[in-house]
Amino acid sequence: MPTIEFVANRIGMKKTIEAPEGGPLVDLCDEHFCPVPFSCRSASCGTCHIAVLEGAELFLPPEEPEQELLDLLGGDGTSRLACQAEVKPGPGFIRVRPHLG
Repeated sequence: MPTIEFVANRIGMKKTIEAPEGGPLVDLCDEHFCPVPFSCRSASCGTCHIAVLEGAELFLPPEEPEQELLDLLGGDGTSRLACQAEVKPGPGFIRVRPHLG
């Protein structure tokens, strides 16, 4: 089952959750009160831009709307939009934090 660690800020406050079935990251964040801000939830604002520090391969590839906004935000291939990212089911470890620009 994927374990997801959210590093909340620069001083390293963390929240760790289990996601046995994977699923949309936005739903996992809502269910577990994870420290990721959301405004639009539709890949149009970039508020939930996160850096994937470990476990990028445990996400499904970004779909076109997410990739377009990541390109505009200067995504470097290691960032995602939490409102659009989907975690694959299965074992693994993911570490994310807010994208610091």
